[in-house]
Amino acid sequence: MTPRTTPATPRTTRGTRTTRTTRTTLVAAIAVASALALAGCGSSGGSEKAGSSKEQVAADAKPRLDVTGGYMPEPVTKDMAGGFLTVTNKGGADKLTSVTSDVSKSAEIHETVGQKMKKAKSFDIPANGTLKLERGGNHIMFLELKKMPKKGDKIAVELHFEKSAPVKAELEVMDPTHNPNSH
Repeated sequence: MTPRTTPATPRTTRGTRTTRTTRTTLVAAIAVASALALAGCGSSGGSEKAGSSKEQVAADAKPRLDVTGGYMPEPVTKDMAGGFLTVTNKGGADKLTSVTSDVSKSAEIHETVGQKMKKAKSFDIPANGTLKLERGGNHIMFLELKKMPKKGDKIAVELHFEKSAPVKAELEVMDPTHNPNSH
C-alpha cells in the first residue's frame, strides 16, 4: 500500500483564512476605487465638456424650429376640434410644452396611447429631427370653441417650447374627413 501524502500548502486555521480573504477583498476594493477616481480626473483643458460627442453637441445646440403643414379638420361640434402640424428642428433638442389660440377657451396637447388620448405634459422635439402631430396620434385639442371654424378659414395658434421662443403658425381648416396621410 502506498503512503498517503499531504497537500503541498500548509494547513491554516479558519481565523487565518478569514483574515486572508478580508485582506484580499479590501485590496481589490481600494484598487477599484482608485481606478474610478483617476478616471474622473482625466480631463484635458478644463473647458471641454465631459462626454462630448456629436450627439451631445447637437443636443446642447440652440433649437432651430420651423412649423409646416398645419391644418384643422372642420369641426362638427363646438365642444372640440383637433389640430395637426409638423415641427422640424435643424438644431438642438427642445420640447413642445403648450399651445394657445383665440379659437377656443383652451388648447391642450394630447398624446394617443393605444386607442385612448390624454393630455400630455410635453412632446420631445429631437435634435435635427421632427415632431409630427397627426390624425390617430399626438395632436392639439381645442376645447370649447368660441366660434365654428369653416373650411378655408385660417386658425392662428402659438406654440410654446421649453427652450425656444414661442412660434406663431396658422392651421388651415379643411374638410372634416381630411387626412393627408391617407391615399
